[in-house]
Amino acid sequence: MTDIIHLLPDAVANQIAAGEVVQRPASAVKELLENAIDAGADKIQLVIKDAGKALIQIVDNGCGMSVTDARMCFERHATSKVKKAEDLFAIRTMGFRGEAMASIAAIAQVEMKTRRHEDEIGTCISIEGAQVIAQEPVATAAGTQISIKNLFFNTPARRNFLKSNPVEMRHIIDEFQRVALAHPAVFFSLHHDGTEIFNLPKGNLKQRIVHLFGNNYNERLVPVEEETTIINLKGYIGKPAFAKKTRGEQFFFVNNRFIKDPYLNHAVSSAFEDLLPDDSYPLYVLFIEIDPAKIDVNVHPTKTEIKYLDEKSIYAILKSAVKRSIGRYNIAPTLDFDQETGFSNMITQKAVEDIVPPSINFNPDFNPFASDSSSTSGYSSSPRNYDAKPSAKNWGSLYEITDQPVVEQTSIYAEDSHEIETSKKQYMQLHNRYIVSQIKSGLMVIDQQMAHERILYERFLIHLDDRKGASQQSLFPQTITLNANDFELAKSLLDDIKSLGFDVREFGKNTLVVEGVPVDLGSSSINETQLFEQLIEGFKNTQQELKLSKRDRLARSLAKNSAIKAGTALAQEEMNTLIDELFACKTPNFSVSGKPVIQTITLAELDKKFEK
Repeated sequence: MTDIIHLLPDAVANQIAAGEVVQRPASAVKELLENAIDAGADKIQLVIKDAGKALIQIVDNGCGMSVTDARMCFERHATSKVKKAEDLFAIRTMGFRGEAMASIAAIAQVEMKTRRHEDEIGTCISIEGAQVIAQEPVATAAGTQISIKNLFFNTPARRNFLKSNPVEMRHIIDEFQRVALAHPAVFFSLHHDGTEIFNLPKGNLKQRIVHLFGNNYNERLVPVEEETTIINLKGYIGKPAFAKKTRGEQFFFVNNRFIKDPYLNHAVSSAFEDLLPDDSYPLYVLFIEIDPAKIDVNVHPTKTEIKYLDEKSIYAILKSAVKRSIGRYNIAPTLDFDQETGFSNMITQKAVEDIVPPSINFNPDFNPFASDSSSTSGYSSSPRNYDAKPSAKNWGSLYEITDQPVVEQTSIYAEDSHEIETSKKQYMQLHNRYIVSQIKSGLMVIDQQMAHERILYERFLIHLDDRKGASQQSLFPQTITLNANDFELAKSLLDDIKSLGFDVREFGKNTLVVEGVPVDLGSSSINETQLFEQLIEGFKNTQQELKLSKRDRLARSLAKNSAIKAGTALAQEEMNTLIDELFACKTPNFSVSGKPVIQTITLAELDKKFEK
């Protein structure tokens, strides 16, 4: 019997490794950006075409590579960052596994131009499917330029599994933002299909956050800083008032490496306890500096998971530091008015000086019993002149309380409205949350918010199918500026959003103009900007529910955010309309979330409660 175990060819081994390292275009972007950072670049340009499927190009001004290094970097397990096993416990660089470049070259057409600053001529290497096509000298700028074309060209199954361009572009933006946040002293730019999405100048962390997410984030940030013998912590948290329904804007960095850690996330959430509802998540960008010997980053090929020697202490430090910042900057309410800054600017010193104490002027010679018509008024200056003066006779009647019959106010439409009301069922609102009605078997209780959500949800689904959602034009169009990720999402949903009844269009970089809202929401108290932002936020919040279609998620998001809320008082006619529309729905008994809308209490259940 012949031997059956053999070594895989390098090309096959590289393709297998690529399945772990390069899962989508965003994975290649992450690896190349981290290599540029490790090369010492302070200017990095990223160019994307067709969401990375056609081209991913990164240009940096880092140290560059020699001819030999340029060729070696495409070999498996070839790296300049680790030389012996002990180095794994002192890693400060972003990359160290030596697999990224080999994996990318195995599944794409790669061209790299590189030159060291001290060299006069550079090197150009072309690789296709792990095979070197050409290597020659070239005149190029100092640093490295890598172009990845036709990603997954030789693995069509993987290419077919890629999502739509807007989805893949959002993943690329996520990776770009993480690297850009970790290195605010580096210039970054991002272009997609000829359009500049980001141009991030060098600066500090707060400036980088504002440039990435928008100018309105400047007022949302609260600094966090703590130095201990275990870790050094710095960064920013968001104010509770600006918390969102999704976790998108939560960033942890350990030694400038982005990580995902539910345990540390729980520490931050615990610090916001009693300040946020359960379904809201605060913004945070937090950096942890720790001795590399006390952590292990070699856990997963994506390097987003870390093991700690003393994670309980880190949890406690993180929670207390965030809680301290919340208290220090008066985010949490306080009863100490000496420290409460909310009243500091209400009354200025000049305003205090201008305050004049009130005074009363009266005539000491005034006699209320005098009958002489020439008697003077009791007040030195009267704003009015009265024709009749009080008589001394029966003056006590001025202080008597007289009972007057109360006249009922009747409407001129009383008779007509009585006839209408008798033909309709009467409902009672309980605590401005529930609608109660008597039925033959007992009582029917309806949750008004869930009922309205169900009505709007089914109505929006119809509009998404027939594309005939009517729009109510706004008197003053509202301009909405979104972060780059949300803007890409909004563009991909624009046709469906318009079919719901929104009149919205693109208006420059990361900006939309809302000129109308659905007619069904014309009476909503939420303005256009809030409604649109909540629509996008709600859509992102349901991304994990894979069974839901895009249109279903849109209808759910808009229905939940625009329905009447618990605590809203309803008139009898409004309750009648709501109940009629609810029972006209296909599924009136259950809300959008699957919870019951209607509960019944039978007479037998009521009788049982009053049994002696």
